[in-house]
Amino acid sequence: MTDKEFFKVTSMETALQMTRTFPCVSKEVLPLGQCVGRILSQDIVSKIDLPEFNRATMDGYAVQARSTFGASESMPALFTIVGAIEMGEVPTVSVKAGEAVRIATGGMLPDGADSVVMLEHAQALDDQTLEIFKSTAPLEHVMEIGEDFRRGEKTLLKGSRIRPQEMGVLAALGETHIPVYRKPVVTILSSGDEIVPIDQTPDLSQLRDVNAYTLTGLVQLSGAVPRYLGIARDSFDELHGFLENALAEADVVLISGGSSVGSRDFTIEAIQALADAEILFHGVSISPGKPTILACSKEKAIWGLPGQVTSAMVVLHVMVRPMLERIGGLSEGQIGVGHQVSAVLSRNLASVQGREDYVRVKLVRREDQVYAEPILGKSGLIHTMVKGDGLVRIDMNSEGLNEGTPVSVILF
Repeated sequence: MTDKEFFKVTSMETALQMTRTFPCVSKEVLPLGQCVGRILSQDIVSKIDLPEFNRATMDGYAVQARSTFGASESMPALFTIVGAIEMGEVPTVSVKAGEAVRIATGGMLPDGADSVVMLEHAQALDDQTLEIFKSTAPLEHVMEIGEDFRRGEKTLLKGSRIRPQEMGVLAALGETHIPVYRKPVVTILSSGDEIVPIDQTPDLSQLRDVNAYTLTGLVQLSGAVPRYLGIARDSFDELHGFLENALAEADVVLISGGSSVGSRDFTIEAIQALADAEILFHGVSISPGKPTILACSKEKAIWGLPGQVTSAMVVLHVMVRPMLERIGGLSEGQIGVGHQVSAVLSRNLASVQGREDYVRVKLVRREDQVYAEPILGKSGLIHTMVKGDGLVRIDMNSEGLNEGTPVSVILF
């Protein structure tokens, strides 16, 4: 591949479209307690009404609402207490006009009752007589049968993420084992003669393998399982062997380094030597991260990421993470949700037309407004990521953004 061919970069829009061609991972069934953060692989249909009975939402007295009409502090309504209902108890009494039953929060309403008077609005004169000082409406302080979910209703949808609240729904429905997508497995490989393990003191021309750890962390936060394979030297045979091993146990391969133009970079050649390999693009119109590679082999994605730590992290945030969520089964409408916040730009930002710029920013609250303060620096400076909270995108057709412009910040 010549330099001229390399600089025929792919637009970000086209590159993201190519990431959508990879299939979802396989499915598995897990105990409910292990499902937080996982993605449902099928709809969950309720087999019951939830709740299964009319339930009190306050401590008080179960009554017929019409019997309380007109009750006030100056003219309380008198009721006859005909029983009490404890939590988990099936009522053995029914309520008629002018009667009341003591009930606890969560208790099952007795037949005949349609509302609950709060304890604060009632006073027992003796064991059988009750004064009520405020009228109540039908179904006030009552949760009806099926008010949460009806039998046969889709309660949770395929492709949605299971949070603690979804775990609560599944528990309430009696679902003990949940169908989910398997977490994508991502193998991480560093390449380059200049890269050494972090426990080794590098020579002046060498660098510790920082990307192995930043990428591992980002893959975990993307809901996938990282597997670090090690460092491949600048050798076609070594890199090709590493790639074959990586593909054997992973859904996605990340190669850190070896994506730029250079006589010692064997990434393209090593990928092309794989079975059914295809280079989808080499070069994307973004900054930082222009020399990024995306290839496929047997429907598995192979990413060649820039060696500069900031560039590699930016590419993972804006391109790889959405793909990992997608092949992990997350529905299209939820991809990226929760990763962005709104802010106002604190200063002017210049840009070059023809590429998308991703600028690191720090979020700062002043009074009632959140501002995005740009952190400028070269792509090899990791402190720009440490100080930053996220990225602001500048469109490829824009010459920059003005101070005070509302922006969406892609969170780290």
